[in-house]
Amino acid sequence: MLSLITGVGSKGQVGESVAAALAGPGDTVLLVSRVEAEVRARAADLVAEGRRAHGYACDLADARAVDQLAVRIRSEHGDRLDALVNLAGGFGVSGPLADSDPAVFDRQLKINLTTAYLSTRAFLPLLRPARGAVLFFASEAVLEGARTGGTAAYAAAKAAVVALMRSVADEGRDYGVRSNALAPAAIRTAANQESMGADARYVEREEVASAVAFLCSPASIAITGQVIRLRK
Repeated sequence: MLSLITGVGSKGQVGESVAAALAGPGDTVLLVSRVEAEVRARAADLVAEGRRAHGYACDLADARAVDQLAVRIRSEHGDRLDALVNLAGGFGVSGPLADSDPAVFDRQLKINLTTAYLSTRAFLPLLRPARGAVLFFASEAVLEGARTGGTAAYAAAKAAVVALMRSVADEGRDYGVRSNALAPAAIRTAANQESMGADARYVEREEVASAVAFLCSPASIAITGQVIRLRK
């Protein structure tokens, strides 16, 4: 299986575990992040374990850069991709809505929604021949009953990601391409533990990675257009 995973950068984050889960025997993972040194290091870590991985630096919010990356991927790996995991994104506190900074709102849309849109737009043609899978990362903040005071920009961006996922699922049916989203609670990452403490309730990175691997595998062929909650 050939999988492309965005947002695989610094060590101790979710992307590292997701990449390991998808880099099984005979599989190849293509890792993408904005910081070249970081993404190449994550690919090198996998290669050192005997796995097949390649790292690519790209500003995923830049349409031209993403299109150029797609051309490069085609030339190096062919016209077929089995899975696209849109993991790139980030959390941000925007504060009370009436006092919020529009620049924070714009940034949350850019890093969470625009990156997912441009990546899916560029790589969807490669997924069609493989009848592949697209996976988006939402958040429990988009689920009914969630409390999002102070984080309206993040919640709005992730809600838009869910809408994008459903559009891809609808358009993908004729091509056998399925599209789903994970909506996790806080994940145990190095960054989250630093800000929230080690004793907070977390979803483990490996649990997220297992869910990703399932939704990208043929075992989930009948699942599309779904938002799947992960929490402890």
